[in-house]
Amino acid sequence: MLNIDLPFLPERSLKPRQTGIAMVMDKSLSVREAEDLVSVGNDYIDYVKLGFGTSMVTHDLQKKIKVYKEGGIKVYLGGTLFEAFFIRDRFDDYRKFMDQLGLDTVEISDGSMSIDHDVKCEHINILSKQYTVLSEVGSKESGILISPNKWIEMMQKELQAGSFKVIGEARESGNVGIYRPTGKAHVALINKILSKVDIQKIIWEAPLKSQQVWFIKHFGANVNLGNIPPSEIIPLETLRLGLRGDTFFQFLPEKLKKYQQV
Repeated sequence: MLNIDLPFLPERSLKPRQTGIAMVMDKSLSVREAEDLVSVGNDYIDYVKLGFGTSMVTHDLQKKIKVYKEGGIKVYLGGTLFEAFFIRDRFDDYRKFMDQLGLDTVEISDGSMSIDHDVKCEHINILSKQYTVLSEVGSKESGILISPNKWIEMMQKELQAGSFKVIGEARESGNVGIYRPTGKAHVALINKILSKVDIQKIIWEAPLKSQQVWFIKHFGANVNLGNIPPSEIIPLETLRLGLRGDTFFQFLPEKLKKYQQV
C-alpha cells in the first residue's frame, strides 16, 4: 500500500481485515464519484454505508454498488432505512430490497425509534444466517442518555445474537452517543465499555478528524473507525501511519522524540 518504505511506521492490517477497519459514509456520491473514491481508497476502505435512507432516492444505485463491490468494498444500507421498514411492518420487503441489490451486509439499528432489545436481537439472529450483520448501539437523539452498563449489556447481547461487529453511535455530526455534545470523546463511557467488550468487535463512529486522532492515539493504528467522509479516507490513513502532524510522534521510537516541539 505504500509507495516507498519508511522505517518506524506501524504495521497496518490488510484486507480482508478484522481490525483497522474503515467504514465510509456515502450520503450522495454519484457513480463517477464512487469510481474516483475506489480508485484512490479501495485499499483502505472496508465498508461503504449508503447513509440513512439515501438508497431509496439515489439514481443508478445498482451501478454504484457494482463499482464498490468490484473494488473489493462491502456495501450496506444505513440502519435508519431498516428502521423505516421495521416501523411499517415491512421487514420481509427490506430483505427483498437488499437481495435485489445483491448485498451481503446489513446494519441493524434502533437509533431513531425504540425497539425492544430482545426483538432487535431476534432480527440480528435471523439476518446473521444470510448476511454479515453490523449492529449499531446508541441513540441518535442527544437528550437520550444510556448508562455504561446498558451499553455493555446491549453490545454483548448483540454480539451473542450474531453481529459481526457492533457500532458505537455518533451520527454523522459526531456529537451524540460515544461523544459529548462538544464532539469530544466520552472517555469514561468508552473505557467502561472496553472493560467488558473486546475492542476488535467494535467500530467507533468518528466522522471528525479530532475524534479519529483521539482513537488512534489511545488505541493504535488498527482501531476500527466508521462514518468517515469520503474525502477523509486518505487523510485518515496518514493519521494511522503517523504521517500527519496530529500523530507524527505517536509511533516513533523514544530516541527520535527528542525532536518533538514543546
